[in-house]
Amino acid sequence: MDAAGDAMESGQRAPLLPESHGLQDDSLQVPLLKDKKRSGSKAPAIVLGFECLESTAFNGISTNLVVYLETVLHGSNLASASSVTTWYGTSYLTPIFGAIVADTFLGNYNTILISLAVYLLGMMLVTLSAFLPTTAALCAAGASCGAGAAGAQTVAFIGLYLVAIGSGGVRSSLLPFGAEQFDDDDAADRERKAAFFSWFYLCVDFGLVVSGVFLVWIQQNVSWGLGFGIPTACIALAFAAFVLSTPMYKRRVPTGTPLKSLGQVVVAAFRKAGMKLPNDAELLYEVSDKIDSQPKIAHTSEFRFLDKAAVVSESDLEETPEAASSWKLCTVTQVEELKILLRLLPIWATSIIMSSAYSQMNTTFIQQGSAMDMNIFSVPVPAASLSSFQVLCVLIWVLLYSKVIVPALRGFSSGAAGEPSQLQRMGAGRLIMAVAMAAAALVEMKRLSGAASGETINIAWQLPQYFLLAGAEVFCYIAQLEFFFGEAPDTMKSTCTSLALLTIALGSYLSSLIYAVVEAFTATAGSPGWIADDLNQGHLDYFFWMMAAMCTLNFVVYSGFAKNYKLKTVLS
Repeated sequence: MDAAGDAMESGQRAPLLPESHGLQDDSLQVPLLKDKKRSGSKAPAIVLGFECLESTAFNGISTNLVVYLETVLHGSNLASASSVTTWYGTSYLTPIFGAIVADTFLGNYNTILISLAVYLLGMMLVTLSAFLPTTAALCAAGASCGAGAAGAQTVAFIGLYLVAIGSGGVRSSLLPFGAEQFDDDDAADRERKAAFFSWFYLCVDFGLVVSGVFLVWIQQNVSWGLGFGIPTACIALAFAAFVLSTPMYKRRVPTGTPLKSLGQVVVAAFRKAGMKLPNDAELLYEVSDKIDSQPKIAHTSEFRFLDKAAVVSESDLEETPEAASSWKLCTVTQVEELKILLRLLPIWATSIIMSSAYSQMNTTFIQQGSAMDMNIFSVPVPAASLSSFQVLCVLIWVLLYSKVIVPALRGFSSGAAGEPSQLQRMGAGRLIMAVAMAAAALVEMKRLSGAASGETINIAWQLPQYFLLAGAEVFCYIAQLEFFFGEAPDTMKSTCTSLALLTIALGSYLSSLIYAVVEAFTATAGSPGWIADDLNQGHLDYFFWMMAAMCTLNFVVYSGFAKNYKLKTVLS
């Protein structure tokens, strides 16, 4: 056997180059948290309060934005709807770039700090646009309306896209930053961290309730300036509180670009494509803790071709430190980090289908409700207001899960092992989403049947589908944030968390594509299609059944990937 095999006779785990020959890029080493003695017990609560304010600010702008663009800035219906869709999608794409910056250059704390400054500036510009002379009265007074509206639009859109950039930086880093405040070596802290993800998601929904119930009313009945000024004050308060709380935080410094490490694995694997893998995975290259303090990841048997990047050749052992290059030889940990991302991809892809179904709450669910009797106990209830009921259902589901479902499962299994895993919870969420779409289809069938006989059913019939939608959200999205954060390589925590959020944006884009395909195939000559302007002439029930079938197939595909998914194992 060659020198690599001889190394095993001494009982070492893997062939180790001399310490002076370490091939690891120092920029990729993950430093320990600063100031370990600091207690992070109050920091998570501050992060949760911060998210409540940030969510209120963002939703205070986005919830009623299309109405603002139409009525105050005098945009057309189509142009305003298109502008809002583009801006909203952009605001969920920017977290990816923010995450790369956080993981590579600035760290989570500095990324949040800089993003907040951009965020606040954008909010101030949007608020300023509401005070510029573009009202209908001024427009009626002379020809200056067009110029005034154009000026206000310019200020508003500069502000909106600054908000998109700032909110992206905050979204990419705030959740990982909050999770970093817990000590994974402490069992109680691990439990608190799991609860933190649930509370964080509830804080996101908090802003939806405040904006939908209070801020929208202020904007349309009191003043747009005040309606935007309150969200701006929320960001200013969040900024001040975040800075003042700096001494309480545990902070992780940036770890260098993770993309370089992943590229090294691919290049090294192809350079050694002709080499034979050893039968014993212990012969693959890994560095000692003395050279690199980064946690080591256990080897897995999947994607074996990539293991060639960690095969030690004679030339690797003979090279001088100057000639040594990790583009030729990578550690098992580097290889496993790339494998983790490859394993996450199919799980991530099925989340896009899930999000496309979830987006029906803001489109077809509202259209369906608008064709019903919108009075509950003689109280007028706009179709869009049921989204607030859905947020309430999210809280109910969180309580049901923690207080009823988990204790019941633990009782059956006689211990903590009865709690569903994150993969199981995500699977349950996908299945519940299919049931929610089926419930919407059944309601639409009843509505169409009533319409045919001249009867209008009450909007309360929609409540079960909103309740099921909330259940799917709780089981899937909260577990998804936990799962992606937990599985992510240490150098890519923010990036992987942002990938989980990216599914919301891609789901919305997929939903638009589905609408276009449905219209192309169903809106033929003499037929208005499934989603007609007059729903009584269409078949929205067919659309919901199609979505239910797609969600069911998505659940089956997900289950196959989840069943064979190998969780990351960190070596002690």
